Amino acid sequence: MNTVETLTAPAIEGDRWPMLEATPTGSASRVTAAAAAYLFRTATRRLGISVSEDGQPADIVLHRPEELYARLGRHGLIGLGEAYMTGAWDAPELGDTLTVLCRDLEGLLPGWAQRLRGVYERRRGEADVNTPENAREHIGHHYDLSNEFFALFLDPTMTYSAGLFSPLPSAEDLAVAQHRKIDRILDEAGVGEGTRVLEIGTGWGELALRAAARGARVTSVTLSVEQAALARRRIAEAGFDDRVEVDLCDYRAVDGTYDAVVSVEMIEAVGERFWPVYFAKIDEVLAPGGTAVIQAITMPHDRMVATRNTETWITKYIFPGGILPSTEAITEVTEEHTRLRVRSRLSFGHHYAETLRRWDTALRDRAEEVRALGFDEMFLRMWHFYLEYTRAGFAADYIDVQQLTFTRDEVG
Repeated sequence: MNTVETLTAPAIEGDRWPMLEATPTGSASRVTAAAAAYLFRTATRRLGISVSEDGQPADIVLHRPEELYARLGRHGLIGLGEAYMTGAWDAPELGDTLTVLCRDLEGLLPGWAQRLRGVYERRRGEADVNTPENAREHIGHHYDLSNEFFALFLDPTMTYSAGLFSPLPSAEDLAVAQHRKIDRILDEAGVGEGTRVLEIGTGWGELALRAAARGARVTSVTLSVEQAALARRRIAEAGFDDRVEVDLCDYRAVDGTYDAVVSVEMIEAVGERFWPVYFAKIDEVLAPGGTAVIQAITMPHDRMVATRNTETWITKYIFPGGILPSTEAITEVTEEHTRLRVRSRLSFGHHYAETLRRWDTALRDRAEEVRALGFDEMFLRMWHFYLEYTRAGFAADYIDVQQLTFTRDEVG
């Protein structure tokens, strides 16, 4: 069991957490906080989630309930995450509790509260749109935290995407599951001796290394300075720098012709406005008879449509500019703007839940090393909430991860 040790509020340093506003005050805030308290108690009681305000064991332990309700009243689920960051509440088994919530996200609010969403939900602004300029900043916000930080919880392959286990549940080493995932992508794309491969989104280079080991020639593009530096070093150390080129550039600037295009969990950072551009670029550079394989985190289409313009806790703190597509949206965009057609699909969302569980365990086990890198308690709580909230989404089947294989309709 993961126990929560921090019972007091982490210090909110204005220069380090400018987005984390102070607890709302005033008469209007008291009204919305009272409504949030009623809704919170009603929802947790209906879902069978125990709540304690006196430190007794429970699924949710409230240390500062007034702060939690004030934040919920102001910004809904964003406030739930912010109140966790500040230590206003804890959960001994955070992921399990969030999974229960995720299974009934749409049922948490009664109809009258649903109709008032416009009062507390924030709308996305132009700064969230992934123009070439914004995209570099958004990618850097997350992926350039430091390679040393990510190395603390990722497996030795430095792969930051879902593993593919066999079987599940499994005690299998995560690196084995990551290689199985990568190898399936390369197999689907037909990557072998002499294959010209474009990878959109380098990560830390493991897919490029696996492709080069098959005899392929790889061009990999990324906007992360930190990832590019480590990927180049790993590729050189493996002796494949004559077969792999890592370019620090936007996918929109790619040219050339490739037999295979692969992209692992990159589309989530593209943004809805640029999905047609993303897939049109793949269509443009794919050689006749070529194959593209995209690994994408997806969400149900109705939820994507309902939340596409709404700021969430994830987009505010973890992935600015991000949005998860639905499989219907991907099909619609590719059929309307490209000659690409989905030929096969593999869904393995529960494998991502297991991957995230392992990452979170590793990160919590190495919390002191995270602090030694200069990150504070708020950062640790933010990442614990992020990893467990995301795990809950997969465990509850609210979101999914899929490998989508495309070939081009040369007649269409």
